[in-house]
Amino acid sequence: MAGREAVTVLMVPLPAQGHLNPLLHLARLIASYNIPVHYVSTPPHIRQAKLRVHGWDPDSSSNLHFHGFPVPPHETPPPDPTASIKFPTHLVPAVLAASAHLREPVSQLMKTLSDTTQRLVVIHDSLIAYVIQDIGLIPNAESYCFSVYSAFFTYSFAWGLGGKPEGVPELQLLKTLPNLSFPQDFLKFMLLQLGTKITSSGTLLNSCAAIDGPFLDYRCKFKSFGSEKFWAVGPLHPVRHDEADQGGPRGRHYCLDWLDKQAPNSVLFVAFGSSITFSDEEIKEMAIGLEKSEQKFVWVLRDADKGDLFKDDAGGGDQVKQEVRQVQWLEGFESRIKETNKGIIVRDWAPQLEILSHSSTGGFLSPCGWNSCMETLSHGVPVIAWPMHTEQPINAVLLTKVLKVGLPILPEFSSSDPQNEETQIKSKDIENAVRTLMDSEEGDQMRQRAQQVSTALKASLMDNGTPLGVDSFVSHIRR
Repeated sequence: MAGREAVTVLMVPLPAQGHLNPLLHLARLIASYNIPVHYVSTPPHIRQAKLRVHGWDPDSSSNLHFHGFPVPPHETPPPDPTASIKFPTHLVPAVLAASAHLREPVSQLMKTLSDTTQRLVVIHDSLIAYVIQDIGLIPNAESYCFSVYSAFFTYSFAWGLGGKPEGVPELQLLKTLPNLSFPQDFLKFMLLQLGTKITSSGTLLNSCAAIDGPFLDYRCKFKSFGSEKFWAVGPLHPVRHDEADQGGPRGRHYCLDWLDKQAPNSVLFVAFGSSITFSDEEIKEMAIGLEKSEQKFVWVLRDADKGDLFKDDAGGGDQVKQEVRQVQWLEGFESRIKETNKGIIVRDWAPQLEILSHSSTGGFLSPCGWNSCMETLSHGVPVIAWPMHTEQPINAVLLTKVLKVGLPILPEFSSSDPQNEETQIKSKDIENAVRTLMDSEEGDQMRQRAQQVSTALKASLMDNGTPLGVDSFVSHIRR
């Protein structure tokens, strides 16, 4: 065994921003223990993950290695702002291509790495199991499933499959939610991944006891999860910023300069992540609502990601040049908010961590993707929850009904089906929600509770900022 590494880690994320990002943060944390970490995806998704990470430079670690394996050309349709559902169906072809074509090169990489180490630890996204199914052929390898979801979601999902039994008061709040639904192609993909038989050595959850405590305990007791080990390893993103507001290797973003001039807790951050595209009419309603609320805001207004962000980029630079739809009605709106200093619109990728950690940010209008939930909770920023698809409605319940660190966009809002007149959001709904969060005693109380969650979360970190769950997991794989 002389000259071999004691432990080597291989990361295999799903090629979508909300999955690439947390596993890249986890790669940084494990690499800091002087463990070689290999991160695998397609070349454009490797580039995307490295470009968008904030708070650290992914090229600065000698223990972090990237492997971009190409897949055959495939159709990557643009996001459709008029689609009847907000699920990012346009990203499905890229996910299917990766699942179908990464198995062979990843299998070969596992074999190569296994010859250089005493123990090969493969951490794979829960939705990319098909790619690592040959791990059983490697005697010194063990696999761990990484879930990008909360314990509240994973437990509630199993609870729903079990017939929604009584006994967990918080989960009764989910009884009015619609059943989770997916496009047929993606549902087939999910079933393929979940049906892939792999001997798992445990599960990693991007969560922590400060947020998910009771549901981590429930998960231990719920028979549907089996008896496998699991670690709550969150929060994975940097929480204590050594270079606060510096925007990582790309320098400081211009919106932070505007935030510097605003009063503490006075600005609403409005952002809908990488998977959601709005119609012109929806954008208009949002703009009217924000303006009439008379609150200051930073609004990230951009279409959802394309399947390949770099398909039309021949320059190979360090910025993603996405085509931005021009909504003619917005021209007058932008002029007014600039003249009155009420807000700014950001049309490129915004440094969300730096914005949420800024002292001027006092609220977040969000669809409640789990990465955004973790980031806003770690910085003590309350939310207006406007869930769109997948697990987001359940995350919204956790934030607004269980932790009580925000409010839903509508009092009884559970899903944003744009074809359903009862849940179609109008400018008045946005105005009312923004005023409540940013300019009321009720909003101040939510802000105080969010700060309490943030304080508890930060107390669970080690002195160097590493989550205790990561330290426990590293001790396990070094056993």
